[in-house]
Amino acid sequence: MSSELDQKPLPCDSKDYYTVMVHFYRGELGRIMIWRQRLDVTTNWAILSMTGLITYGLGDPKNTQLIFLFANVVCFLLLVIEARRYRYYDAFRARVRMLEAHFLMPVVMRDAGLLQGEWRKLMAEDLLMPTFKISRWTALVRRFKRNYLWIFCIIASAWVAKIWLHFENSHTPMGFINAIQHHSLPAWFFWILFAIVYGTILTCTVASFTLDQNSGEFSIKAMHRKKWTL
Repeated sequence: MSSELDQKPLPCDSKDYYTVMVHFYRGELGRIMIWRQRLDVTTNWAILSMTGLITYGLGDPKNTQLIFLFANVVCFLLLVIEARRYRYYDAFRARVRMLEAHFLMPVVMRDAGLLQGEWRKLMAEDLLMPTFKISRWTALVRRFKRNYLWIFCIIASAWVAKIWLHFENSHTPMGFINAIQHHSLPAWFFWILFAIVYGTILTCTVASFTLDQNSGEFSIKAMHRKKWTL
Protein backbone atom coordinates (compact mmCIF):
# COMPACT_ATOMS: atom_id res chain seq x y z
CA MET A 1 0.00 0.00 0.00
CA SER A 2 2.77 2.46 0.88
CA SER A 3 4.56 1.80 -2.41
CA GLU A 4 1.38 2.56 -4.35
CA LEU A 5 0.99 5.86 -2.51
CA ASP A 6 4.59 6.73 -3.28
CA GLN A 7 4.03 6.01 -6.96
CA LYS A 8 0.77 7.94 -7.17
CA PRO A 9 1.05 11.12 -5.11
CA LEU A 10 -1.97 13.35 -4.75
CA PRO A 11 -1.84 15.99 -7.53
CA CYS A 12 -1.24 19.48 -6.22
CA ASP A 13 -4.02 20.86 -8.42
CA SER A 14 -6.68 18.30 -7.45
CA LYS A 15 -9.81 19.26 -5.56
CA ASP A 16 -9.06 16.72 -2.83
CA TYR A 17 -5.67 18.28 -2.22
CA TYR A 18 -7.15 21.75 -1.87
CA THR A 19 -9.89 20.45 0.41
CA VAL A 20 -7.38 18.79 2.73
CA MET A 21 -5.16 21.86 2.83
CA VAL A 22 -8.07 24.20 3.56
CA HIS A 23 -9.22 22.05 6.48
CA PHE A 24 -5.62 21.81 7.68
CA TYR A 25 -5.30 25.59 7.56
CA ARG A 26 -8.54 26.08 9.49
CA GLY A 27 -7.41 23.59 12.13
CA GLU A 28 -4.02 25.27 12.62
CA LEU A 29 -5.66 28.69 12.69
CA GLY A 30 -8.00 27.54 15.45
CA ARG A 31 -5.07 26.11 17.36
CA ILE A 32 -3.08 29.34 17.37
CA MET A 33 -6.18 31.28 18.43
CA ILE A 34 -6.46 29.03 21.49
CA TRP A 35 -2.80 29.60 22.39
CA ARG A 36 -3.24 33.33 21.77
CA GLN A 37 -6.07 33.38 24.29
CA ARG A 38 -3.86 31.55 26.78
CA LEU A 39 -1.27 34.31 26.41
CA ASP A 40 -3.92 36.91 27.22
CA VAL A 41 -5.05 34.93 30.26
CA THR A 42 -1.52 34.85 31.69
CA THR A 43 -1.11 38.59 31.16
CA ASN A 44 -4.45 39.19 32.88
CA TRP A 45 -3.26 37.11 35.85
CA ALA A 46 -0.17 39.29 36.11
CA ILE A 47 -2.19 42.51 35.94
CA LEU A 48 -4.70 41.32 38.54
CA SER A 49 -1.95 40.09 40.86
CA MET A 50 -0.05 43.35 40.51
CA THR A 51 -3.20 45.40 41.16
CA GLY A 52 -4.14 43.44 44.26
CA LEU A 53 -0.67 43.51 45.79
CA ILE A 54 -0.15 47.20 45.07
CA THR A 55 -3.56 48.00 46.56
CA TYR A 56 -2.65 46.10 49.69
CA GLY A 57 0.77 47.75 49.94
CA LEU A 58 -0.56 51.28 49.57
CA GLY A 59 -3.73 50.72 51.56
CA ASP A 60 -2.21 51.08 55.02
CA PRO A 61 1.11 52.54 56.25
CA LYS A 62 1.47 49.49 58.51
CA ASN A 63 1.48 47.08 55.55
CA THR A 64 5.01 45.94 54.77
CA GLN A 65 6.71 47.24 51.67
CA LEU A 66 8.09 43.76 51.02
CA ILE A 67 4.80 43.13 49.24
CA PHE A 68 6.25 44.99 46.24
CA LEU A 69 9.27 42.70 46.13
CA PHE A 70 6.88 39.76 46.26
CA ALA A 71 4.82 41.30 43.44
CA ASN A 72 7.93 41.37 41.22
CA VAL A 73 8.60 37.68 41.91
CA VAL A 74 4.99 36.70 41.17
CA CYS A 75 4.93 38.65 37.90
CA PHE A 76 8.26 37.18 36.82
CA LEU A 77 6.96 33.65 37.41
CA LEU A 78 3.92 34.48 35.28
CA LEU A 79 6.29 35.87 32.63
CA VAL A 80 8.11 32.52 32.54
CA ILE A 81 4.78 30.71 32.13
CA GLU A 82 3.72 33.09 29.37
CA ALA A 83 7.05 32.69 27.57
CA ARG A 84 6.52 28.92 27.52
CA ARG A 85 3.04 29.38 26.08
CA TYR A 86 4.39 31.83 23.53
CA ARG A 87 6.82 29.20 22.22
CA TYR A 88 3.88 26.90 21.46
CA TYR A 89 1.93 29.76 19.91
CA ASP A 90 4.91 30.72 17.75
CA ALA A 91 5.48 27.13 16.60
CA PHE A 92 1.90 26.70 15.39
CA ARG A 93 1.75 30.23 14.00
CA ALA A 94 4.77 29.40 11.85
CA ARG A 95 2.71 26.67 10.16
CA VAL A 96 -0.15 29.08 9.50
CA ARG A 97 2.18 31.70 8.05
CA MET A 98 3.80 29.07 5.83
CA LEU A 99 0.40 28.04 4.50
CA GLU A 100 -0.62 31.66 3.94
CA ALA A 101 2.62 32.56 2.17
CA HIS A 102 3.15 29.40 0.11
CA PHE A 103 -0.34 28.01 -0.40
CA LEU A 104 -3.01 30.70 -0.10
CA MET A 105 -0.95 33.36 -1.84
CA PRO A 106 -0.50 31.26 -5.02
CA VAL A 107 -4.23 30.48 -4.92
CA VAL A 108 -5.08 34.16 -4.64
CA MET A 109 -2.65 34.91 -7.47
CA ARG A 110 -4.13 32.00 -9.46
CA ASP A 111 -0.65 30.80 -10.31
CA ALA A 112 -0.18 27.06 -9.62
CA GLY A 113 3.50 27.36 -10.45
CA LEU A 114 4.05 29.23 -7.21
CA LEU A 115 3.00 26.13 -5.28
CA GLN A 116 6.32 24.50 -6.05
CA GLY A 117 9.07 24.66 -3.46
CA GLU A 118 10.46 23.07 -0.32
CA TRP A 119 7.69 24.34 1.95
CA ARG A 120 5.69 21.10 1.68
CA LYS A 121 8.72 19.10 2.77
CA LEU A 122 9.36 21.46 5.70
CA MET A 123 5.71 21.30 6.70
CA ALA A 124 5.72 17.50 6.57
CA GLU A 125 8.86 17.32 8.70
CA ASP A 126 7.34 19.64 11.26
CA LEU A 127 4.18 17.52 11.38
CA LEU A 128 6.26 14.39 11.99
CA MET A 129 8.64 16.00 14.48
CA PRO A 130 7.22 19.29 15.84
CA THR A 131 9.88 21.70 17.04
CA PHE A 132 9.97 25.10 18.67
CA LYS A 133 11.03 27.91 16.36
CA ILE A 134 12.46 30.21 19.05
CA SER A 135 14.48 29.67 22.22
CA ARG A 136 13.18 30.08 25.79
CA TRP A 137 15.23 33.23 26.23
CA THR A 138 13.93 34.83 23.03
CA ALA A 139 10.34 34.04 23.97
CA LEU A 140 10.83 35.46 27.46
CA VAL A 141 12.41 38.68 26.18
CA ARG A 142 9.67 39.18 23.59
CA ARG A 143 6.86 38.86 26.12
CA PHE A 144 8.80 41.02 28.57
CA LYS A 145 9.12 43.84 26.07
CA ARG A 146 5.55 43.52 24.87
CA ASN A 147 3.76 43.53 28.26
CA TYR A 148 5.77 42.90 31.39
CA LEU A 149 8.19 45.79 31.14
CA TRP A 150 5.30 48.14 31.89
CA ILE A 151 4.04 45.93 34.71
CA PHE A 152 7.42 45.99 36.44
CA CYS A 153 7.63 49.77 35.97
CA ILE A 154 4.25 50.20 37.66
CA ILE A 155 5.34 48.03 40.59
CA ALA A 156 8.55 50.04 41.00
CA SER A 157 6.62 53.33 40.84
CA ALA A 158 4.15 52.09 43.45
CA TRP A 159 7.04 51.05 45.70
CA VAL A 160 8.56 54.53 45.47
CA ALA A 161 5.16 56.08 46.17
CA LYS A 162 4.78 53.83 49.21
CA ILE A 163 8.10 55.06 50.65
CA TRP A 164 7.41 58.72 49.93
CA LEU A 165 3.89 58.63 51.37
CA HIS A 166 4.36 56.41 54.41
CA PHE A 167 7.90 57.17 55.64
CA GLU A 168 9.25 60.41 56.99
CA ASN A 169 12.48 61.98 55.70
CA SER A 170 12.35 59.74 52.62
CA HIS A 171 12.80 62.55 50.07
CA THR A 172 16.58 62.60 50.50
CA PRO A 173 18.85 59.85 49.13
CA MET A 174 19.94 58.62 52.56
CA GLY A 175 16.43 58.90 53.92
CA PHE A 176 15.12 56.87 51.00
CA ILE A 177 17.73 54.14 51.56
CA ASN A 178 16.93 53.99 55.27
CA ALA A 179 13.21 53.83 54.52
CA ILE A 180 13.53 51.02 52.00
CA GLN A 181 15.30 48.94 54.65
CA HIS A 182 12.48 49.47 57.16
CA HIS A 183 11.08 45.92 57.40
CA SER A 184 11.57 42.67 59.28
CA LEU A 185 14.20 41.15 56.99
CA PRO A 186 17.93 41.50 57.75
CA ALA A 187 19.47 44.25 55.65
CA TRP A 188 22.03 41.96 53.97
CA PHE A 189 19.37 39.40 53.01
CA PHE A 190 17.03 42.08 51.67
CA TRP A 191 19.70 43.62 49.47
CA ILE A 192 20.62 40.21 48.07
CA LEU A 193 16.98 39.60 47.12
CA PHE A 194 16.71 43.14 45.77
CA ALA A 195 19.80 42.70 43.61
CA ILE A 196 18.61 39.36 42.24
CA VAL A 197 15.12 40.61 41.39
CA TYR A 198 16.05 43.93 39.85
CA GLY A 199 19.23 42.55 38.30
CA THR A 200 17.06 40.05 36.42
CA ILE A 201 14.60 42.77 35.39
CA LEU A 202 17.45 45.01 34.22
CA THR A 203 18.99 42.17 32.21
CA CYS A 204 15.67 41.49 30.47
CA THR A 205 15.23 45.20 29.79
CA VAL A 206 18.66 45.56 28.19
CA ALA A 207 18.18 42.37 26.16
CA SER A 208 14.76 43.46 24.92
CA PHE A 209 16.22 46.61 23.38
CA THR A 210 19.57 45.26 22.19
CA LEU A 211 18.80 41.85 20.71
CA ASP A 212 17.86 41.77 17.04
CA GLN A 213 14.31 40.48 17.21
CA ASN A 214 11.38 40.16 14.91
CA SER A 215 7.98 40.15 16.55
CA GLY A 216 6.84 37.64 13.94
CA GLU A 217 3.28 38.92 13.81
CA PHE A 218 3.14 42.09 11.75
CA SER A 219 5.69 44.15 9.92
CA ILE A 220 6.26 47.70 11.09
CA LYS A 221 5.66 48.99 7.58
CA ALA A 222 3.21 47.05 5.46
CA MET A 223 3.71 46.81 1.72
CA HIS A 224 1.60 49.30 -0.23
CA ARG A 225 -0.04 50.43 3.00
CA LYS A 226 -1.72 53.42 1.32
CA LYS A 227 -3.58 51.14 -1.10
CA TRP A 228 -5.52 49.62 1.82
CA THR A 229 -7.25 52.90 2.63
CA LEU A 230 -11.03 52.46 2.44
